[in-house]
Amino acid sequence: MAVGGFATSAGGAEFEAKITPIVIISCIMAATGGLMFGYDVGVSGGVTSMPEFLKKFFPVVYKKTQDKTLNSNYCKYDNQGLQLFTSSLYLAGLTATFFASYTTRRLGRKLTMLIAGVFFIMGVVLNAGAQNLEMLIIGRILLGCGVGFANQAVPLFLSEIAPTRIRGGLNILFQLNVTIGILFANLVNYGTAKIKGGWGWRLSLGLAGVPALLLTVGALLVVDTPNSLIERGRLDEGKQVLRRIRGTDNIEPEFLELVEASRIAKEVKHPFRNLLLRKNRPQLIIAVALQIFQQLTGINAIMFYAPVLFDTLGFKSDASLYSAVITGAVNVVSTVVSIYSVDKLGRRVLLLEAGIQMFFSQLVIAIILGLKVTDHSESMSSGFGILVVIMICTFVSAFAWSWGPLGWLIPSETFPLETRSAGQSVTVCVNLLFTFGMAQAFLSMLCHFKFGIFLFFSGWVLVMSFFVLFLLPETKNIPIEEMTERVWKQHWFWKRFMDDDDMEDTTGAYGNGSRKISHINNGVDPTTRL
Repeated sequence: MAVGGFATSAGGAEFEAKITPIVIISCIMAATGGLMFGYDVGVSGGVTSMPEFLKKFFPVVYKKTQDKTLNSNYCKYDNQGLQLFTSSLYLAGLTATFFASYTTRRLGRKLTMLIAGVFFIMGVVLNAGAQNLEMLIIGRILLGCGVGFANQAVPLFLSEIAPTRIRGGLNILFQLNVTIGILFANLVNYGTAKIKGGWGWRLSLGLAGVPALLLTVGALLVVDTPNSLIERGRLDEGKQVLRRIRGTDNIEPEFLELVEASRIAKEVKHPFRNLLLRKNRPQLIIAVALQIFQQLTGINAIMFYAPVLFDTLGFKSDASLYSAVITGAVNVVSTVVSIYSVDKLGRRVLLLEAGIQMFFSQLVIAIILGLKVTDHSESMSSGFGILVVIMICTFVSAFAWSWGPLGWLIPSETFPLETRSAGQSVTVCVNLLFTFGMAQAFLSMLCHFKFGIFLFFSGWVLVMSFFVLFLLPETKNIPIEEMTERVWKQHWFWKRFMDDDDMEDTTGAYGNGSRKISHINNGVDPTTRL
């Protein structure tokens, strides 16, 4: 039955849509932005554990790693310059996010992804050919600009182009590609570390050009989203693209809703200011909290510095890189689990189960390190070493099917169109800010906290699990434009933010669910209102 132009199902309002080849291909191509991001995350840890790289750019650290008598096992990589090499990418991404918000809104998701690809390619060229620390850092900054643009555009693109019933799985393609990129980087580092002549690190950094080219070519081939085209006034083109990606001629109900959402969005002159309205507070708080909590799990600390971490814990060089490859493989497989389960089990179940698993594994790691790794011990026994790797893999697997992909998915599907670009910008900004902080601080924290760093992270895992239990609503199988009516107005806590004095026409702050398209019911084509 049809009500108000919507095709309804037992689960509520849904639009007719087939899973078309163009949707699958577009999403795969767009998600290569995650491949580039993941490679950047994974490659830095392996490169910074290579003696020739350290000797050329960080001779002080190199001397500390060679002198086993003067330094604590936990402190031999503690160097602000070395941490800046890793973290500068995320600081640049943080800055680029604000520009990416403008291009995503004004120029479209497709062009923003293309800009990201160009930045990535320039950064790769500088890094691979670096002759001094300045070239190295500038290259990382350019890569960071690419990260800022890609992380802004790709999750929005995936959420907007995917049919509602598989939106979660397709969106997680971005995170899957992040994990594949990390694994690819770990495998490359494992191979290049064995190259004679001391130039293996250049190959590691240069091979980032492969995902960079994939993203650039992909951005040239994909179509822009109907949401973006309509938002920019290209109604006919938006309608044609919607018909192509949905694989049906019955797209009028969804088209009219997108047009009305765009009309309301255009009334919002200051989207960032609109984010601060009381009725937008639930989405904003949850988006920001998810990004902070995602970093406070400790995952990026492990992924950035996995080879360095394993070397610190007493593993020999080959063993540390090999262990990093294992954790990278676990990361990929577990993200695939999330793709198949997120739209069946829901977001909350995955996050809560993972909280228990991550808390337990970090507790065990802390106990083993506290008992077996002292400041100057050369190594732990192979049995305990294997147990540490198993527990790290247990932690990584839980993160990979929960906080990793869902930290991006949930914000991208909860903001209404009028604040979606600004909301995604804040999401990426907060994520990169805390990623930068963690990358800049981890080696120093490892030096001072020692094994206690895992207790620090496990405490935060406990906090974030309670946050999910009480404050995070389920968004599984709910159309993006129906979130206000079916999620926020039904939640025991957040519903109090939905009936406030902010809701006047001049701000466009109707609450996206209450758009219910009165113009459609009155027989008025909303395209005439634009």
